[in-house]
Amino acid sequence: MDPFRRLEAVALPLARANVDTDQIVPARFLQKPRAVGFGQFLFHDLRCDAAFALDQADYHGARIVVAGRNFACGSSREHAVWALQDYGFRAAIAPSFGDIFHSNALKNGFLPVVLPEAAVDAMLGALLAAPGMRIAIDLERQRVDAAGETCRFEIAPFAKHCLLEGLDELGYTLSQVARIEAFERR
Repeated sequence: MDPFRRLEAVALPLARANVDTDQIVPARFLQKPRAVGFGQFLFHDLRCDAAFALDQADYHGARIVVAGRNFACGSSREHAVWALQDYGFRAAIAPSFGDIFHSNALKNGFLPVVLPEAAVDAMLGALLAAPGMRIAIDLERQRVDAAGETCRFEIAPFAKHCLLEGLDELGYTLSQVARIEAFERR
């Protein structure tokens, strides 16, 4: 995994609540091998709407999704995280996330940022008023800077450590081999 410290990027507004994992990557694409790259299927069915922001020039190169509450709810498919990452996204900001998505995101080096609904609504309004606007996420300081406002967010210390160091769970375990061996010798 690539370390995540600070990201400043164009943000994609997705001003909808309850965007589920089937909307992020439809089930009919799940049988494909991981190597295919799920980014091409990201928001596949939502993109039929000509007004969908992902296809607008102002949002090309977006690396942050800002969404309504309960983003990525639904089934437990890890493919939703893979599709976002394969397309180029590194983080999502929402008032809440589906629990399993939240866990899968952290395990795959994708940062889910939970902010108060009023702050997210203000961010969405600013993004819609100024397409192509950039947002900064500083994981070390646990803050988001957008449209002249700063919001702090919480993250579990272990998840923060792994993201900052670019470690998945296996990588973390391997980083502790010397301590594990010392324990076994004792």
